[in-house]
Amino acid sequence: MMKQYHEAKKACDDALLFFRMGDFYELFHDDAKKAAKVLGLTLTSRDKANTVPMAGFPHHQLDSYLAKLIKKGHRVAVCEQVEDPKKAKGLVKREITQLVTPGTILDSDLLDPTQSNYLAAVFPARYLDKKVGDQFGVAWADISTGLFAVTAVSTEGLEGLLQRLNPAEILLPEKVGESLDELLVAFELGARTVRPNWAFGHEACENLLHKQLNVATLDGFAIDGFGPAAVCAAGAVIEYLRETQKSVLEHVDSIRPFHISDYVKIDSATWRSLEINQTLRTGNSDGSLFGVIDRSQTPMGSRLLGQWLTTPLVDIEQVRSRHEAVRELVDNGTLRSQIRECFKGIFDLERLIAKVATGRVSPRDLSGIGQTLGKIPLIKAKLTDRKSKLLNSLEAELDLCAELRAELEQALIEACPPHLRDGNFIRDDYDSRLDELRKLAAGGKQWIANYQQSICDSTGIPSLKVGFTKVFGYYLEVTNTHKDKVPANFIRKQTLKNAERYITPELKEYEEKVLTADEQAATCELEIFDGLREFARSQISRLKTNAAIIATLDTLCGMAQLASEQNYCCPEMVSDSTLNIVAGRHPVLDIMQPLGAFVPNDTNVDEESGFLHLITGPNMAGKSTYIRQVALITLMAQIGSFVPATSAKIGVVDQIFARVGASDELSRGQSTFMVEMTETARILNTATSRSLVILDEIGRGTSTYDGVSLAWAIVEYLHDQIGCRSLFATHYHELTALETDLGGVSNYNVSVREWEEKIVFLHKIVPGSADKSYGIHVARLAGVPSWVNRRAEKILDRLETKNDVDENRKAIKSSGNGSGGIQMTLFEADHPLLERIRTLEPNHLTPIAALEMLQQFKDEISD
Repeated sequence: MMKQYHEAKKACDDALLFFRMGDFYELFHDDAKKAAKVLGLTLTSRDKANTVPMAGFPHHQLDSYLAKLIKKGHRVAVCEQVEDPKKAKGLVKREITQLVTPGTILDSDLLDPTQSNYLAAVFPARYLDKKVGDQFGVAWADISTGLFAVTAVSTEGLEGLLQRLNPAEILLPEKVGESLDELLVAFELGARTVRPNWAFGHEACENLLHKQLNVATLDGFAIDGFGPAAVCAAGAVIEYLRETQKSVLEHVDSIRPFHISDYVKIDSATWRSLEINQTLRTGNSDGSLFGVIDRSQTPMGSRLLGQWLTTPLVDIEQVRSRHEAVRELVDNGTLRSQIRECFKGIFDLERLIAKVATGRVSPRDLSGIGQTLGKIPLIKAKLTDRKSKLLNSLEAELDLCAELRAELEQALIEACPPHLRDGNFIRDDYDSRLDELRKLAAGGKQWIANYQQSICDSTGIPSLKVGFTKVFGYYLEVTNTHKDKVPANFIRKQTLKNAERYITPELKEYEEKVLTADEQAATCELEIFDGLREFARSQISRLKTNAAIIATLDTLCGMAQLASEQNYCCPEMVSDSTLNIVAGRHPVLDIMQPLGAFVPNDTNVDEESGFLHLITGPNMAGKSTYIRQVALITLMAQIGSFVPATSAKIGVVDQIFARVGASDELSRGQSTFMVEMTETARILNTATSRSLVILDEIGRGTSTYDGVSLAWAIVEYLHDQIGCRSLFATHYHELTALETDLGGVSNYNVSVREWEEKIVFLHKIVPGSADKSYGIHVARLAGVPSWVNRRAEKILDRLETKNDVDENRKAIKSSGNGSGGIQMTLFEADHPLLERIRTLEPNHLTPIAALEMLQQFKDEISD
């Protein structure tokens, strides 16, 4: 048996091998040690003379242990017994039936139902043509749903794309390069799996895609514009899926071209800053935009909402189409409630289809498909003759799949068991042969009792009994007292001390039927089930269409439910650069805080009110919350959602940039300021006049002089060179002077009220600049020692007295853009020590006196 184990292990050397032995899975050698550590298993030894570490667990715990190992990044191969041990001649035959990796999970119990689980492949174009430069082919698939897509991106685009996808596993060719490897490590983007270069070979990949998609050419999928590197990435994904799943994957039957230009560009920094799908603090969806606004009734709807949040639309007509559908569902609350009620009985059709395609569907899964199809006529009827073109198109495309639905409903009981081995999932009266076998098995005891009574009556032997042993089977036992009454057709089989045991032809004939009835019934059920599964497999394409429609409708209904609950408005989408929001609210904080606690704010970014807003005010007053709020409202509007505001008029944006917060990326060797400047550079180099830029505290990671200078210049560049809608939150009050010189700049501040030497943050954004920073007040609230606060107030008084902002502005303006401009002086040096230094006569001091004087100066400055 160990020889069989070692042969299996060679086929999956980089994975932990679960080796089926009877009712247990066993692991040996290093696999046993690794698994025992993660799973808490007891490590034992198979052979005391020749120690072989081993660990095992009961077969019914497979799913839970698989989940634990996959979460730790392990690959696991499952080696099953593929023949009945009772029928095996010698060693039971075993085969690896699946190789489970983070990106190839099919079992719903191992997956988050609301999240996609992507396997991605990244292939540098320079591997095919060194002249191409920094371009990558990227493909990704979710084997649990059949989604398969491909694109081509630059290095910068790669970061943002992978951040959106958040793949569970990424396939890379050998020697991919340190820069890409560092990127994946820094952003913690999935488990990395290095594949041999031949797995990315262009010709082999193209041929494999032809086979998988059942086509002679890929032209019909419109992916040729992405270049050969994209084909290599896509082929590598399919090759890996086939290798791990040991099946053809019929549900992966098309490839979707992903054109970056069709969607709002969101880079990796913005993705993290806005906490769209996961929070910075916990790394999960709770508290993120997705986690708070999701009102979907089905897992398919939740996953689609997550995809929409990662791909806001730039096509204004598509956005309006979704808004129109949501509006009808908001206005018609009865319709919305009825459709959502239907969704409660719908199973995760996408993932059930994947199980059908890979041959891993259970009786309960097939029953779920049947019950889901049973809801479609009701949904279709509700969508008839709607105002929304999108809703009408969904109704038209819904497929009743009447034949499959009828067959499944007739064949399967309503509460099917989760496993084939449980049996009894086919309804009575569905198959006459199965009914006969069941009756035979169920009626065995009664037949025996009736037969025993009839023999007693016919022979006159009242004590005659029918018994059973594994050796003889059924027998008739007659005591010695009555053996002279035994009929001639009784065949003696065994003599006991006080009795004789007999058989009859009739008893043996029935014995053969009874003993094999259960086994035959189980076999008959499996044959019927195989037929149902093949029927469902033949309908995969139609089922996928229904799954996509249900997901879309559920997402739209969920957005309408959210809008109704939270009193959202339908944004008016326009093609210019308007951004007008009345009483806007932060979509996450507004819901998470007590009702009415969040303070709404207006936003007016247009020609009249300025397209670049400088926002000043103290920490904790709400500047960062406000600018994030505007970005999130814009994003929500462009996925087709209503938004948290009284009204909104939003010009479609092509990119959203957010440089908010600070976090040292030590794993990449970059300081806070370096990261800040890198992200700012990316914004300045790629933003267009149609972009939305939000910046928070730019320049605070360096000295005051450098910080103000950079912030000042960045504002000028955004205004003069790019001209996009921008919200710039800052502590540098010196920047507010730019409103005078730059026509598109407007000053805003966060209202603060002073009361009895305390401050109250009103969290209201109002026109004008802040007159104070209130930093010392915030420090006091944070518990900074009172001595520090008092000392800080004295220093602040001195600095504010000596600082002339207007003179600084004039100096900067007069310097222009030349390289030899005037140095900006924020704080005129006017310390009492200066007068003493001016009157000092160094030539009259001894060396010791000079050192003592220098020490005094140092002590005074330190104070």
